[in-house]
Amino acid sequence: MLDVHYPTRLPFGSRVVDLALPKVMGILNVTPDSFSDGGQFSRLDAALRHVESMVEAGAAFIDVGGESTRPGAAHVTRSEELDRVAPVVEAIVQRFDVVVSLDTSTPEVMTEGARLGAGLINDVRSLMRPRALEAAAATGLPVCLMHMVGEPTTMQDNPQYDNVVEAVHAFLKARIAACAQAGIEQHRLIIDPGFGFAKTLQHNLVLFKRMDELADLGCPLLVGVSRKSMIGQTLSRPVQGRLAGSLALAALALAKGARILRVHDVAETVDVVRMIAAVEAAE
Repeated sequence: MLDVHYPTRLPFGSRVVDLALPKVMGILNVTPDSFSDGGQFSRLDAALRHVESMVEAGAAFIDVGGESTRPGAAHVTRSEELDRVAPVVEAIVQRFDVVVSLDTSTPEVMTEGARLGAGLINDVRSLMRPRALEAAAATGLPVCLMHMVGEPTTMQDNPQYDNVVEAVHAFLKARIAACAQAGIEQHRLIIDPGFGFAKTLQHNLVLFKRMDELADLGCPLLVGVSRKSMIGQTLSRPVQGRLAGSLALAALALAKGARILRVHDVAETVDVVRMIAAVEAAE
């Protein structure tokens, strides 16, 4: 794991998390159409059972999403997303010792989620929806900014870059500056290269290989590649057969500086983090 050059202890709402040791973020999609687990956790009781299993397995964050961002995903209204997300956030905060992350681009969901006790805003659109910057700034919460071009409905329509690493770096640098203008200090920001978002397989592979070049942006790095199509395309595996590929990329992401791994398979990924940490701590 690479050395970091920013404060590792970050306040996430009412909790402080030390990212000196990388942490695992468990995915909770309360949607009917997410690419891997759509519909499985749309009922509150099922969602809470899944959260319990992920927390027991070692998840430090639970990322709650009410809008699928898979390629071609259907539009979700503000009220639909709120109805999906708010009860789940409230219930998790009341029952579990874990940071709730809001996987949302919707200002009203940011505001209400923060009021209910969420500790992080994780926005695939990097606060580019109208009023999102202002809403996020008002919450006082940390924000994860992700690289994407276009919208989920169009992002995979022949994406092209002269240099994908330089494009991602420039985009994130610009969004960090926009956040600063809105009053969101850099020490509250996390960055995500956006694997699978407006990128071909070759883009994803090159970006992953050179991901450590994003370190000079001075923000903790979140990586989400769990079960994604870059694994399926490379290994010719269906969604449910991508665990080995996901764990391989998790280990490589840690070597390239990732501090948060956003995953479906929490227990297995926590083992990867702990094993690498044990080796690196040996004297």
